[in-house]
Amino acid sequence: MNPSVGIIMGSKSDLPIMAEAAEMLEELGVSYELTVVSAHRTPHRMISYAETARDRGIKVIVAGAGGAAHLPGMVASLTSLPVVGVPIKSTNSIGGWDSILSILQMPGGIPVATVALNGGKNAGILAASIVGSFDVEVASRLDAYKKSLREKVEESAAEIEQKGWKEILKK
Repeated sequence: MNPSVGIIMGSKSDLPIMAEAAEMLEELGVSYELTVVSAHRTPHRMISYAETARDRGIKVIVAGAGGAAHLPGMVASLTSLPVVGVPIKSTNSIGGWDSILSILQMPGGIPVATVALNGGKNAGILAASIVGSFDVEVASRLDAYKKSLREKVEESAAEIEQKGWKEILKK
């Protein structure tokens, strides 16, 4: 089975954040591939990846990058597939703002859906949501995941309301 989601990152150092996207996709039963594609160091690899993704069965590309963070936007310029950008706070980052703004401020005609700084988990969920828009099994698993989130909040609310916040903080 061909993967539905392509997860790419500009550097192996981005793996801890991008692994969160992979883990969410695994939890939601969405197939994916994961690799390193640098916009600056391997531009031909980036072009090839973006231009062949659809033919390989990819439905969504999740692209993470730190620093100047050109990977998501450059990939979006090369494909009509949806691209989810993950800004990553890297060692050469300006507090992560350089990555956020590089991905968020795309010119008209080249959209990139952007999640929070180091938001690999949400990128995986968003990619699954996109796949789930035409795959009812994925949509059902995503609905169950969101229901579990609601249940956790309701349990927390009930505990605080029953015990009181002071008792909870004593633990």
